[in-house]
Amino acid sequence: MTDQRDGAVEPVSAVLAALADPTRRELLDLLAARGEVTATGLAQHLPVSRQAVVKHLAVLDAAGLVTGNRVGREVRYAVRPDALNATARWMATLAAEWGRRLATLKRVAEQPETDARA
Repeated sequence: MTDQRDGAVEPVSAVLAALADPTRRELLDLLAARGEVTATGLAQHLPVSRQAVVKHLAVLDAAGLVTGNRVGREVRYAVRPDALNATARWMATLAAEWGRRLATLKRVAEQPETDARA
């Protein structure tokens, strides 16, 4: 998951790294709730500057989580769900694998012991 191939970070790794920051998660929540919003509009709802919001949006954009659309002099940002959906699928697959492993462990642990002396 954290391997780099040809200089590009694997998409799941980029998404998880981007989502590690609470401000970026809050930005995604705001964009999901409001649709297309400018960096200035987003900064009004956060305790950080517009410049900080732009930097956070650049990280989210690089991870494929948001896109910026220029309208005149403004750039309006919106959520791109594909990278988040791919990460959710990866997490579901990982959870299912762990579920299978734990079920096997439980089954082995609950088997009655056989008497080796018999």
